[in-house]
Amino acid sequence: MKLKQVLATIGISALTTLAVIWGYGNFTKNSTLYAGQQPGILPGNYKLTGYGEGNNTPPTVDFTQASMAALPAVVHIKTKTNAKQVTNSLPKMRQNPFGDFFGDDLFEQFFGGGRINIIPEQKASGSGVIISDDGFIVTNNHVIDNADEITVTLNNKKTYKAKVIGADPSYDLAVIKIDASSLPYLVYGNSDEVKIGQWVLAIGYPLNLETTVTAGIVSAKARSLGLNKDKTGNPGGAVESFIQTDAAVNMGNSGGALINTDGRLIGINSAIASPTGYYSGYSYAIPVNIAKKVVDDLIKFGTVQRGYLGIQFASATDMTDEQKKKTNIPTEAYDGIFVTDAPSDGAAFAAGIRKGDKILKINGSEIVNGGELQEQISRYKPGDKITVNVLRDKKTIAFTVTLRNKVGNFDIVSNDSQLQLLGADFANLDSKKAKEYGIPGGVIVKKINSGALNDQTRMKDGFIILSVNDKEIKSIDEMKKAIGTEKSFSISGFYPGYDGLYEYPITLDQ
Repeated sequence: MKLKQVLATIGISALTTLAVIWGYGNFTKNSTLYAGQQPGILPGNYKLTGYGEGNNTPPTVDFTQASMAALPAVVHIKTKTNAKQVTNSLPKMRQNPFGDFFGDDLFEQFFGGGRINIIPEQKASGSGVIISDDGFIVTNNHVIDNADEITVTLNNKKTYKAKVIGADPSYDLAVIKIDASSLPYLVYGNSDEVKIGQWVLAIGYPLNLETTVTAGIVSAKARSLGLNKDKTGNPGGAVESFIQTDAAVNMGNSGGALINTDGRLIGINSAIASPTGYYSGYSYAIPVNIAKKVVDDLIKFGTVQRGYLGIQFASATDMTDEQKKKTNIPTEAYDGIFVTDAPSDGAAFAAGIRKGDKILKINGSEIVNGGELQEQISRYKPGDKITVNVLRDKKTIAFTVTLRNKVGNFDIVSNDSQLQLLGADFANLDSKKAKEYGIPGGVIVKKINSGALNDQTRMKDGFIILSVNDKEIKSIDEMKKAIGTEKSFSISGFYPGYDGLYEYPITLDQ
């Protein structure tokens, strides 16, 4: 009897133990949630990529081959800007109205004017990317802007003088050319395919060092920082849609390459976010899909053929309820890009887009922020047709928009056409005369005909142009590039025999 009781007690204990273990296991299996997550269960975002299921750990990344392919195609750019004499006074005739009483020198002492300041010679350096075997190089506009001399040193230490083919501050891009052949060059990648989290390499010549490669990941796309400005200094006319990375970039990296692990060019390094001026965490590159279009335009036309949608826009997150009401935007809207104005002479208005529309897609690409909108539009030229999907009154509507140029028509813009609108005969200033006047060069207005100069200014024949929008010019070609496709600009220069500089504002209507 005692044995049976003992065995029964052991059996009951064993069953009880097994039941407790089974119950605990099931309880903990169902209740072990870390912030709502159950072990072994993958959410949809992992299933969509296939990542984390089975043995699919990404392979170890090796940067050596990509670096070896790209290094020979990234160059060191050094620039020199000559010393300049500038006046800080308004122009005046040599024969001032008080000269007979006080003399010119005494008048200057009491009333000022005509004081000459000297800007010393300046030197700078940056980077560039060879994009063709015959010597075309892309870099940042701010690397070569206002430079009188540009020197390019290749990775193999060979040095060349370079000339500027074209530049556009709106994009902060420029194309220069060296006289060489059979050069290594970087193959374009596709910046649309760049993913947040992927490895990238930045290559350039920071801090006047030799070629330097740094690695990082893409941390964001379509960033807009408000750094760029157009030729008139207006930030509203600029295009920014930066790739943000944490690859170390410093002064001198500007204009260098951002490549993927296949060694293909995906961006042009342009800026850093730093409180000190040195790298402290984030760097920014212009997407190659923007750069290659700008480069092609500069080479073919000397200026960027930029299509305009013809709207003003804002992010819902940046607007108050009062601002939303004024622009027909629902106050409950908390994300997306909305049309805040659509002028009646613009391409968007002509197609049917109106104030208050939310832009969803452009040619099938989703639009979430202003950088993405600018990036998509920047790929097209005047006359190109694009499809714009908008949300209006909770309905999605597709519009076909024919983009226009800056002045509102569909023409391809050339620098020559801008010069013709001025309405004058121009000639390069003779080198002997330039030496006599103590200037490096200029453009002489030989004869003013019918056009903007005659209609808008009191300029006289014989005026010598020294700068356009404060950018020094020494020839007609440099004048064309300085004017570019701008609608409004200023021309500065002097009349031989008179003191001071004269400035004439010009607005061109096409």
